[in-house]
Amino acid sequence: MFQKKFAQIAVCMAVLGLGTAYADELDARSNTAVTRTLVTEPNQGLTPIYNLINSATKTIDMTMYELTDTTAENLLIQAAASGVKVRVILDQDNEKSNNQAAYTLLSGHGVSVHWANTAYTYTHQKTITVDGTTSAIMTLNLTSQYYSTSRDFALIENDAKDVAVIETVFNDDFVNSKVTPGVGDDLVWSPTNSQTSLLALINGATSNLNVENEEMDDSAIASALVKAAKRGVNVQVTMTANSSYTTELNELQAAGVNIATYASSAPLYIHAKVIVADFGTSNAKAFLGSENFSSTSLTKNRELGLTITESDIISSLNSTLTNDFKGGTPY
Repeated sequence: MFQKKFAQIAVCMAVLGLGTAYADELDARSNTAVTRTLVTEPNQGLTPIYNLINSATKTIDMTMYELTDTTAENLLIQAAASGVKVRVILDQDNEKSNNQAAYTLLSGHGVSVHWANTAYTYTHQKTITVDGTTSAIMTLNLTSQYYSTSRDFALIENDAKDVAVIETVFNDDFVNSKVTPGVGDDLVWSPTNSQTSLLALINGATSNLNVENEEMDDSAIASALVKAAKRGVNVQVTMTANSSYTTELNELQAAGVNIATYASSAPLYIHAKVIVADFGTSNAKAFLGSENFSSTSLTKNRELGLTITESDIISSLNSTLTNDFKGGTPY
């Protein structure tokens, strides 16, 4: 249906004389097969992300909570020098001091840089969109000091509906305009639909839940995981140990949730924000994004994630999360 509508619009544009080039572009997008590629860190390194930035011929739009990666910064500068329109939104509420060097460098070399809207507690989103056609939705920041130790993921996709919404929101966020994001085919935004979407995923699970998250202090999420375990769902949670969440983890454990943690000094830090639900069944789904399990992240920040139904990606996510669980210390 969506591809047919794109084709109809393209034909109408051409007939009305509103620009055959734009009509051709719309038609080309309608015929492009949707592809999604999972990037797993630290296993794969940043090459897939750098390649995405390097592939730009027209535009790069980046929203980043923290940017301290000189390779990425130089690629953005090179793109701007070659005529690509490069725009970057950086968080200033919590990460301004860390982002200031990148802000100064980029803005001095042809990149349009905007301090994020303070209407959000933090702009914690981590997204790169190239040429208005391909977006990387990430759990990781572009912070090179953490690349070798941080468990993170990125999902690179060309879903036209998703990318169009991401670009619309970026354009509004770049000028601090109020916007209620659309959901495209499968987008999960804070502060609008994150909590509702994640609760629906957890509450809908009937067989198993495999979870990684950096935080665990949203009472609604914790309660949903408790209820899932009590109704017989096999719930598995992997985190880096943090005494701030002792109360929640004790409640989860008492309900039958299986928990594994990594010491803060361990060679792997669990920074990912992922849920795999009902793996191995026809109803398998997953979530991947920037959202932590905190009320601030879900209801006050600017965040972006997405739900996933592709079996190969879900299988890869579940395999990584299962191995991480096995490598942790039982709680």
